[in-house]
Amino acid sequence: MTSKNPTIITAEPGVPYIDIVRDFDAPKEAVRHAYLDRDLVQKWLGPRGYEMEVGEWKAESGGSYQYTHRDPEGNSFGFNGVFHHIGDDLLVQTFEFDGWPGHVSLESLVFEDLGGRTRIRNHSVYQSVEDRDQMVNSGMEGGVNDGYERLDELLAEQH
Repeated sequence: MTSKNPTIITAEPGVPYIDIVRDFDAPKEAVRHAYLDRDLVQKWLGPRGYEMEVGEWKAESGGSYQYTHRDPEGNSFGFNGVFHHIGDDLLVQTFEFDGWPGHVSLESLVFEDLGGRTRIRNHSVYQSVEDRDQMVNSGMEGGVNDGYERLDELLAEQH
């Protein structure tokens, strides 16, 4: 399925940021819930064809998370972080890839109500431009696009 809502990923040269903007054809609360509910996250986050195993998932301010994606060849990719703030319109968390420990990004995700539709704005701050470039070159764009298409499908099933 290809979404009619494009994902806009911006990584300006020379700054340690990645910005992602994406609209969803679902109410804000449904999109927000899909980001916070362990079972729902497991259904949409990450590339198609990967299995996701959620270890820790405590979606509350001060809580933490850990999950692993497994590709069809059996390779594992682990991620972890801390939920620093969970509000009605804002989610702030850290994000770290187990394969590159110590290179942590800080992500803020804003949920905008568009009257029955939702826009998310994700701003990720990396410790250096090199860290940001490593993320961009990791193939993250494909995983983000796949995940958001899967989220579209999940939201369509629910509404």
